[in-house]
Amino acid sequence: MPDRGRSRMNSGSGSPPRGASKDASRSGPSLVPCMMLRRGTVCLPGPDGPIEARTPAGALYDPFEVVDRLAEEYPLLYVVDLDGIEHGEVQLDYLQEIARDVALWVDAGVRTADQAIDVIVAGARRAVLSTALLRDPRELKRAWRLSTEFVFEIELTDPRTAVAAPAWGTHDPEALAATAREVGIQDVVLSPRGEEPDWALVHRVAERGPTWVNGTFTPAEANRLVDAGAAGGIFHLDAVLATWNTSPPGETTADEAPRSAR
Repeated sequence: MPDRGRSRMNSGSGSPPRGASKDASRSGPSLVPCMMLRRGTVCLPGPDGPIEARTPAGALYDPFEVVDRLAEEYPLLYVVDLDGIEHGEVQLDYLQEIARDVALWVDAGVRTADQAIDVIVAGARRAVLSTALLRDPRELKRAWRLSTEFVFEIELTDPRTAVAAPAWGTHDPEALAATAREVGIQDVVLSPRGEEPDWALVHRVAERGPTWVNGTFTPAEANRLVDAGAAGGIFHLDAVLATWNTSPPGETTADEAPRSAR
């Protein structure tokens, strides 16, 4: 069970997430940091999969301290729960704690509508339903009957879109986006893997509803979001953590797990 210690005592459970009021005040595409978590440890993309994020001194980052610092600038955080994706064991305790400080979109490896509701109950503003994991497009309709707080992710791999089962009936990302929007889920996340974003595709999908770019997107491409009419871009923490290295938040020694995971 995560333990925030004294830093949690000043947070009222009835207060809105810090930074949530910024949603309405920002204009133009939003930039949303993406934090990957495995067993309570912050991770970054690696050449062969996610790896632990460490400071130049070899320290791990405390996830709650990272969230606190991100919340000072960003009203929304995209969380990838690697335990949920890889093992079906969603880190609900961590999600509950983090959701008290900032609004969350959470990709927890949801495969069924019932699992999606668990993520919402844990405190996520929206749960991510992905073509790469959701077992059946009928689960979209089932989930929508239970809640409207969802985002639809289309995972773009070379040479075609990743779908979890033949029941989807297509690998065409535009057709998949249309399927979700017909159900009622308007926000679509395009997540290219191992290749640059296809901005022409982003533009076409964005013409029909709010569209976000994830995967290989970086903040340096923010102007492309404007040109494509995208709602925002979701980026990994590499660049952000690099700017923190002179005074890293909540670091622990290389041999010490984050205090929150004990």
